[in-house]
This record gives sequence, structure tokens and C-alpha cells, in this order.
Amino acid sequence: MTTEDVIKKFKDDGLEVGGTFDLDNREFGNTRIEGKRILIPSLGEDAGGRLFLFKNEKDLAQAKSYYDELGNAGPIFYSHTHQKGNFLLQMNGDMSDSNFKRYADSMDSLK
Repeated sequence: MTTEDVIKKFKDDGLEVGGTFDLDNREFGNTRIEGKRILIPSLGEDAGGRLFLFKNEKDLAQAKSYYDELGNAGPIFYSHTHQKGNFLLQMNGDMSDSNFKRYADSMDSLK
């Protein structure tokens, strides 16, 4: 399974997905297999999140911890995170909890 498969699942489930593009290597490039930027137009211009496929759970846990700890620095830095297997989804904190849950549930339904 790839990040493209997860993004297709989001779309198939009727979730908002604008443009997507590859992330450059500075965003966990040495620990991940793939990284995609996902734009969510309803959140604003250039807003959305990231979807990563990591090589292993240890590297994923470090990246998840980075985003979770960043949120402790203040509300402006808060973001949602969800993992399934070696996939990590990170979305802008301006997304409602209920809307983010729809993306998390979509990921969780992948086999």
C-alpha cells in the first residue's frame, strides 16, 4: 500500500482532497518511504496536512511525537495526528475534531 492508495481512499469516501504533491526530503526524508502534502481548500490557501509512509514504527513514533509536542508550544502550532501501521496522517489544527475523525476512520478502514 502507498500514500496514493490512502489518498484515493479519502476521495472514494467523499472526503475533501485538493491538490497533492511530494514532500521534499527535509520533512523526515531519511526515515520515510513516501511523503505527500495534501491540500484541504476549506481550511484556507495552502492549508491541509501531510501523509507519510515510514520505514518502521520507531521512525513513525518520532515524527508523531514531533507534531504532538509542537502543539504543546501553543494553539497556533496544534495539529491532528493519526497512525495506522507505518502511515502517519498530520492535519492542520484548524480542522474540526469530527472532520479529522472522518479521515482517521477512512485510513483505519483500509486493509
